[in-house]
Amino acid sequence: RPEVKHRHRARRLALQTLCCLDAQGEDAMDLAVTFIREGRESLDVMAIAERMAREAWAARDQADRLVAAHSPRWDVPRMPVVDRGILRLACWELAAGDAPPKVVLNEAIRLAQEFSTVESPRFINGVLAAVARDLAPQTPPTPQHP
Repeated sequence: RPEVKHRHRARRLALQTLCCLDAQGEDAMDLAVTFIREGRESLDVMAIAERMAREAWAARDQADRLVAAHSPRWDVPRMPVVDRGILRLACWELAAGDAPPKVVLNEAIRLAQEFSTVESPRFINGVLAAVARDLAPQTPPTPQHP
């Protein structure tokens, strides 16, 4: 399915953009968007990546709070920048509900395998599984009929 491939490529580009913003700060948004738009990806991938990066960056404080709540032994600011970017992107995706949680977790693990350390996929999976449980819609109990 081309859509799945596009979304993965967009996530890769969004992650790279988030890492740039994390290192250089909010003022680098124009530079980051230029990085996305001057790449060799299709217009669809660039548009998805730009939306993901902008929205995940805007929601980073909420993502950091969620991550901190589920990784008590790790200070978010002291996490590797790539792991922090993956977690922020995935938290935004989980909260946005654009993709099923299983897909978001699998993609985050895939990004960690591609861009981070050997330990990162397991760490990211554990944190995001807990975040996904927190963000899952609470279904009210089904009324019991006598």
